[in-house]
Amino acid sequence: MAGERLRFTHLEIENWRNFRHVDIDLRDRVFLAGPNASGKSNFLDVFRFLHDLASVGGGLQSSVERIRGGVSKIRCLAARRYPDVRIAVRIGNDYNDDLWSYEISFNQTNQRIPYIKTERVSREGKKVFSRPDRLDEGDEDRLTQTYLEQVTANKDFREIVDFFSSIRYLHVVPQLVREPDRSVGKSEDPFGGDLLERIMQTQERTRRAWFRRITRALQVAVPSLQELLPERDERGVAHLKGRYKHWRPLGAWHSERDFSDGTLRLLGLLWAVLSGNGPLLLEEPELSLNPGVVRYLPQMFYQMQKRSGRQVIVSTHSPDLLIDEGIDPGEVLLLNPSDDGTEITPASNFQDLVNLLRFGGDFGRAVMAKVGPLSAEQLPLFLKE
Repeated sequence: MAGERLRFTHLEIENWRNFRHVDIDLRDRVFLAGPNASGKSNFLDVFRFLHDLASVGGGLQSSVERIRGGVSKIRCLAARRYPDVRIAVRIGNDYNDDLWSYEISFNQTNQRIPYIKTERVSREGKKVFSRPDRLDEGDEDRLTQTYLEQVTANKDFREIVDFFSSIRYLHVVPQLVREPDRSVGKSEDPFGGDLLERIMQTQERTRRAWFRRITRALQVAVPSLQELLPERDERGVAHLKGRYKHWRPLGAWHSERDFSDGTLRLLGLLWAVLSGNGPLLLEEPELSLNPGVVRYLPQMFYQMQKRSGRQVIVSTHSPDLLIDEGIDPGEVLLLNPSDDGTEITPASNFQDLVNLLRFGGDFGRAVMAKVGPLSAEQLPLFLKE
C-alpha cells in the first residue's frame, strides 16, 4: 500500500562535499533550490551513495574509491583537519516517521583505503547493531565493508538494504538516448543510455499500458504526436518510433534520433515515474521543457505519490516548477553557500515566502530571488573594456 511505502524522513550529514553540517527533515516531495555550485547535485548524491552501498556490485570501497575518487574528494573543503564523513538517515512511512535509522561514518587509512568509523542500525529506537563490534575488534579488515553489503550480516535489516537499492536517479542526456549503441554494457544508466533497452525489457502487457499513458501525457507537450512504438532493429538494438500528424493520411514516422531534447527528457521522466517504487532523484527536470509543462510537474509527482507512495527529491533552477499552489513551504529547501559550507533552510522558515503562498503571490520567483547570485547583473559587463 502507498501509505506503507518507505521514505526518508530525516537527514543528517557532516563533512559531505559542500556541506559541513546539515540536519533537516524531509517530506514526501522535496524541492532543492540554490545557485550554481551550491550543492544540489551533491545533496542528491548522498542518496545515490546509500544506493551504491547496498546494491549488488557496490559496497564501501566501490562507492568511495571507484565512483567518487576517494575520501579526500568527498570530504567538505570547509571541514576541520581530516574529520570523518558522516551520514545518518531516518526512514519511515505514513504511520511512523522513525521506523528505521541508519548511520555510517568513515575515513581513510594512511594508504587511503576507506574504512568504517561507525555503522549503526535501529528499528523504532531499538538498536539492531552498532559497529565497531566484537568481531571487528578481532579483524580490522572487516571495517572496510559495511554490513549493508554482506548478505550474511544484513538479514535482520534487509528491508533497509532493499529500500536503499530501490533509489533511482535520473538526469536524461538526450544525445545518449539517440546513440545506436548506447545500451551496450550499461545497466540502470541514470543519464538515459539504456532507457530504450529498459523499455523493451519490460513485460509487453505492462509496456503497452504504460505507453498509452505516456503518449497521452506527451501529447500535452507535443500535440502533433499521435503514436509511440518501441521496437528492435535487425541487430537487436532498441529504438523508438513516433508517428506525427502529417498531410499524408497515415502521418509521418520518426525515430528517437529525430525527437527533440524536450521530448526525450519528458519521455524519460514519465517512464521513471511509472516504472519504479523507491525514492526518485531528479536533476533539473525542467531542462528543455516548455514552462507551461514545467509548472504541472509537481502535480504529476503528487498523483504518482497517491498511487504508489513514492518519494521524489528534485533539484531545480526554475521558478515555474515552484508555482504550483499545492506546494507546501516545508517541501522547499533553500541552499545558500557560505565560507563554512552550504547551509540548507526550509522555505517555511521565511515568513515572507509563507505569506506569498498564503496570499497567492509568486512564490517560485521569490524563492529563486533568495538563492540567486547576488551580482548576476555584472555578467554582461565582462566584455566591456
